[in-house]
Amino acid sequence: MREIDLNADLGETVDGVPAADDEAMFAIVSSANVACGGHAGDETAMREAVRRASRFGVALGAHPSYPDRAGFGRVVLDIPPDEVRRSVAAQLASLVAAGAQVRYVKPHGALYHAAGSRPELARAVVDAVRDALSAPVPVLALGEALAHAARDAGLPFVREAFLDRGYTPAGGLVPRGEPGALLTDPDAVADRAVRLALHGEVVAVDGSIVRTDARSLCLHGDSPDAVSLAVAVRAALTAAGARVRAPW
Repeated sequence: MREIDLNADLGETVDGVPAADDEAMFAIVSSANVACGGHAGDETAMREAVRRASRFGVALGAHPSYPDRAGFGRVVLDIPPDEVRRSVAAQLASLVAAGAQVRYVKPHGALYHAAGSRPELARAVVDAVRDALSAPVPVLALGEALAHAARDAGLPFVREAFLDRGYTPAGGLVPRGEPGALLTDPDAVADRAVRLALHGEVVAVDGSIVRTDARSLCLHGDSPDAVSLAVAVRAALTAAGARVRAPW
């Protein structure tokens, strides 16, 4: 049976208000990327995420970002790599202090994309992961710079694919705000999940095929229809004979 991970960004509270229906999403996903204070989240949200992860049997990962609560971590900040490393390490430490056993780390938003293509930022993120955590946990991402940095540091790298984001022919994501950036139809998203899980490929916005060795599939928890998308994806994967299971 083909195994595939299903992850979502959760614990993203802003001023105490959650960005997603965490209770519903934790019941569906196999891995939860938990905000740890950089772009969203606080001690209360992190502790609740730890409890939910235990209750639903979900693997818990850290979701650090640029220190940018005002922009929800979606703005590239002009700060040196050493500051990025310190910020990411502090965020990871906050999640550990909330009781989490961090099983993997996935950067968020602008940091995810910047570190995926800029080696100096990739090294900063990976150094923070290596130094702040007691075990060599995997890095979950898409970009090649993070893949190389993780492997150079002796950390496992796990590639993911996105179910609710448009792909460019080069295998990147269509920037938010551009045509085709977001997928919202449950049937289309579920079909993509099955194609990725069984065949390792995704259709780009121009109709070309992008091949990928992704072992984890991401749904954004803060999308308006996130729960219905997740339900459709989980049902479609099960019907296709794929087992949803965390790889860490």
